[in-house]
Amino acid sequence: MSFIVNLLLGLLFGVGLVISGMADPAKVLNFLDLAGTWDPSLAFVMGGAVIVAFFGYRVVLGRKRPLLAPDFQLPKRSAIDGRLVAGAAIFGLGWGLGGFCPGPALTSLGFAETGTLIFVPAMFAGMLAAKWLARA
Repeated sequence: MSFIVNLLLGLLFGVGLVISGMADPAKVLNFLDLAGTWDPSLAFVMGGAVIVAFFGYRVVLGRKRPLLAPDFQLPKRSAIDGRLVAGAAIFGLGWGLGGFCPGPALTSLGFAETGTLIFVPAMFAGMLAAKWLARA
């Protein structure tokens, strides 16, 4: 049951990414291009996401436990350290250069465009490299 619910929620998320334009790297890159062809529309997408997440977390975390799991799995660490800052910087560089973050990149695989077919394997290689570096 949990798998089906997660699958349906993932599909809903993917449809939302496509409708909002987040799966289009050109739209994302235009949002980041403040000096050129700036497109502010994604600010509304992000603002809407922040509002929904703000209220959603309040409602969900007010419960004793999740609907389909024995307990909540929340991060234990809250410190801002060099590892967090470096990871955020690398993520931002990848997003700015490629026009994708992980969710929209995976969603865009369905379009089978060359940029996506290059970006996604590179993204997974970066994830594996980060995991390897964390162990070292």
